[in-house]
Amino acid sequence: MTTGFEAAQSAVEPQQADKDAASRAHLEVREVLARDPLLSEWGINSILIGSYKRQVSIRRIKDVDVFCRLESIPDGVPGTKALDKFFRVLTDEYGDNSVTRQARSLSVEIPSWNGLHVDAVPARPTGEFWEIPDSEDPGSGWQETNPDNLTELSSQMNAEMGELYVPCVKLIRQTRRTLIGDHPGGLFVEMALYTACARGLVSGDTIRDFYISALHGISQVVDAKVHDGAEIPDPTRPGELLEFRATDEEWATAADAFRAAAADAEGARTAARCAAEATFHRLLGENSDGEVVYPLPSDCNLDGTTKSRLVAGDRTVAGGNQKFA
Repeated sequence: MTTGFEAAQSAVEPQQADKDAASRAHLEVREVLARDPLLSEWGINSILIGSYKRQVSIRRIKDVDVFCRLESIPDGVPGTKALDKFFRVLTDEYGDNSVTRQARSLSVEIPSWNGLHVDAVPARPTGEFWEIPDSEDPGSGWQETNPDNLTELSSQMNAEMGELYVPCVKLIRQTRRTLIGDHPGGLFVEMALYTACARGLVSGDTIRDFYISALHGISQVVDAKVHDGAEIPDPTRPGELLEFRATDEEWATAADAFRAAAADAEGARTAARCAAEATFHRLLGENSDGEVVYPLPSDCNLDGTTKSRLVAGDRTVAGGNQKFA
């Protein structure tokens, strides 16, 4: 018998068509960039980064991030010039309507990619880390980052947490999607969970217990940010902090939502079966295809009560109106 959390894990998993489209799209963009003479001279060596690479994307895959390491780019080339070059190469291949210039990357989207887009991010080496363009920086136009290391750290955390971390990241990303709006986004909740795990705030031997504990840990991390100004650390660059796109109001909304979710999930530990099932059903909502993620058992009501059962001799059927066809 499939449990609710087993069904939930399946419901948030990207479909094979999306995985195939993502693979086809990123390989195509990488090939287009690699065959340009100047980018070849700059030593372009692209790799995958982001949620798709870390295997924490949830249905549906919206984007694939390609980290374009320019290993031989001259020191004097500003970030805006690197973006200019990428823009020209990609628009020559895909056309102006398919390429969007962003502050740190170029986004490419064409119809055959099944609704997803590829973000190509130019990067140059700087010491032990990398720098990506920052068009908002009036100086050099570059900003330090180390995204590829996050893939390794995520894998290590998954091993330390008994292979429950990555599956839980997906469920937590789905919960974020259900509870709050667009910002702060999926990376925020993943990094909040990573921070909570690193601080020993998360435990559990089953995905159910781990998920409940994860909500508590995330709530503590986000509450500390909102109320105490404790920013979320960047695990890939010791001593540095992460930045997320969100307003103070959006952060406050996220803190309230995860605090309430953690309390509800904790209550599900000791609640009656249908009450507990209804809690997880509500917290995990629907995936982007409009499908219920955590199915409610057939004998449970949405309010967490148990449906009445028909007993021999009863004059009515539970929920019925004495009309039979």
